[in-house]
Amino acid sequence: MKKILLACAVSGAAMLPSLASAELSSTVGVVSDYTFNGISQTDNGPALQASLDYDGEHFYTGAWASSVDFGDDEDTEVELDFYAGKYFQLSQAVSFDAGIAYYTYHGQDNKDDQTASDDLAYPEVYAKTGFASGLGQTELNLWYSWDYFGAGDGHSVVMLAHSVDVVENHTLRVSIDQSTFDDSDVDWDDNSSYVHYRLAYQTSYKNFNFELAAEDTDISEGENENLADARIVAGVSYTFDL
Repeated sequence: MKKILLACAVSGAAMLPSLASAELSSTVGVVSDYTFNGISQTDNGPALQASLDYDGEHFYTGAWASSVDFGDDEDTEVELDFYAGKYFQLSQAVSFDAGIAYYTYHGQDNKDDQTASDDLAYPEVYAKTGFASGLGQTELNLWYSWDYFGAGDGHSVVMLAHSVDVVENHTLRVSIDQSTFDDSDVDWDDNSSYVHYRLAYQTSYKNFNFELAAEDTDISEGENENLADARIVAGVSYTFDL
């Protein structure tokens, strides 16, 4: 199996879910395609997702789960991630967020020469810097794993993003990120790195959050091509306090 992840979604997925203001909250949602760094984790199909989050003011921890589908030859059905971090408001304009995540997968037994889902588990550290201005919110984010998918390979993701409120409660977010293996001999279809582009519209109503995004990568051939081509992804989620 050659599955590409990040971390961090809306999808994330791409990404880990935002924390609600309450100390303990949960979010449930559905997306038309669970993509991470522009590559489908559900064989171009929809996914159900949920999270449980604890916010201790500047410290947070939680768990996030999603259905996954890695193709007909794989029985892995669930991704379950755990994370913890600390948030710093360095000034009125500058924020910093650092933490660690642990990704686990479930459903595939070690049989028929297939890698067991448990063997794919791996840790990842991340650091995110935000800068607020009259032009919106700019982010510089970094993720790094020294044991990507349990294979012992170093892997990093660097992202630059910017969000702007077109009008109140209607946000456009544009991002570009690059995924890179430390070892040039480890690659996606003959490339040790690839670039992902994303433009998303985000809004909310009461406890519901909505997102509609267009995204693409520069992967143009190989086994990941049909999972990483241009696409529109829609998602809706509901957050409630516990």
